[in-house]
Parts: sequence; structure tokens; C-alpha cells
Amino acid sequence: MSMLSFLQHHPFAVEAHFESSLVLTFAYPKAVLAHLIPPCLTLDTLHDEWAFLAVAMVQTKSLRPKGFPTFLGNDFFLTGYRVFVRYTTTKGKRLRGLYILKSQTDRKKMEILGNLFTHYNYETIPIAIQKEYPLLTIHAGASHSTVRLPTTDETIPVPLNSPFADWKEARRFAGPLPFTFAYDPASQQVTIVEGVRQHWTPAPVSVLAHSFPLLRTFVAEDGILANAFYVSDIPYSWKKGRREQWSQ
Repeated sequence: MSMLSFLQHHPFAVEAHFESSLVLTFAYPKAVLAHLIPPCLTLDTLHDEWAFLAVAMVQTKSLRPKGFPTFLGNDFFLTGYRVFVRYTTTKGKRLRGLYILKSQTDRKKMEILGNLFTHYNYETIPIAIQKEYPLLTIHAGASHSTVRLPTTDETIPVPLNSPFADWKEARRFAGPLPFTFAYDPASQQVTIVEGVRQHWTPAPVSVLAHSFPLLRTFVAEDGILANAFYVSDIPYSWKKGRREQWSQ
């Protein structure tokens, strides 16, 4: 195994602070997303019919190896494209998690380090954020989204045509899930990274506008906006990745 391949398996624990996280999840017939994931994973579905691809937009502070002082951390914005999946370990334990297709950031340093230590496929793009409460607009390269942030005096319906009956059902696919998976086809090894979060209570938001052209590079058809959640001021960490051999 090459040194780069070894490093890309999330070789140490990491911690950060999420100033904010906005996640929009899109539903597709499961057959549409099946080609996006490696053979070791299965799609995490609703009623064995719908599969889900999420776009997460996260403002992070002080990202650093766990245990390092805060001032050594890096601040950056992340846009991540992930599929909701399941994985069965060699011991037969079934895990729910995410498979990352693409990551975008506003800092070249994060692109370099992200691609050195993970398989998350980082690139650097211009990102602009405009917040005029209760509206939040994020421009990430060619993508954009505008949402109405949650307030205490309104009831937000699930998006029109969402396959979820209500927000309780939608919250199962709110993300982030406990695990993130990566797969190395050359060695047929699976990397499992467990996230640790505190005070994670995402609130539903109304999506006023959205456009994610990159989604069309993954799938040929438009998905249905299924849910949208926002959370802020969250301590977060990831454990060191662990690897196991997978075989069909």
C-alpha cells in the first residue's frame, strides 16, 4: 500500500466547531442512485423505493487533529455531496452512514489537506454567504440556495412532493449520520469514520430557492427536494478511521 493510500484513510481523530450547517436532501428512485456507490454499500432507502442524496453546507471553525490547541485549527466553508447508505461490517453489524461523492471548500489549504487525508474528493471554489435574518443565502461556485431560517412563531411544512409524511420521518435522513464510509477498490478495503456530535437538534427550514448544477454530473434527472434542516453552534469530532477487508 502506498503512503498516500495509507494517509487517505483518515489516520487520526479530528475535531472542529460547526458555526452552522445547512443540509438539503433530495429524493430519487433508488435505481437512479445505485451506480453512485461502491459494491460494499447499499442504499439507505425509504419504503424500499426512495434513495437520498444530500448537499451539506457547513461553516467550520478550528478544524484540527483532536487534542491540538484551538489556535492551530483551520476555518473553512464546506459543501459536501453525499449519498445515504448502509454497510454491514465483517462482524455482521449494520451501520447507517454517508458516502461522499464530492467536497468543495473556500480554502486551497483545506483542499490539499482534505485530499491528503481522505477520499472525499475536495476542490476549491468561491463561496459567498449573505445572512439577513431570517434569510440565509449561500453561493458556492455555480450553486446557490436561499432558505428562511427557523423562527419560533411559524410551522414549516415539509417540501412539496416530498416522500416524507412529516418532519419526524424526514429527520431520519437529516444528516450527518453516525458514520462516513470510503472504499478503496484496489485493496477492497472499507474505511469507517465515526462522527461524535453534541447538542445536535436540527430545525427544519423553508427553501425559497436552490440550484445545484453539480447534481446533474452524478445523475441525469432532477431529484425531489425532500427535506432541509439547519443547525448552529455545534462541537463536532471524528474518530480515527478504521479499516476492514471487504469481499463479495
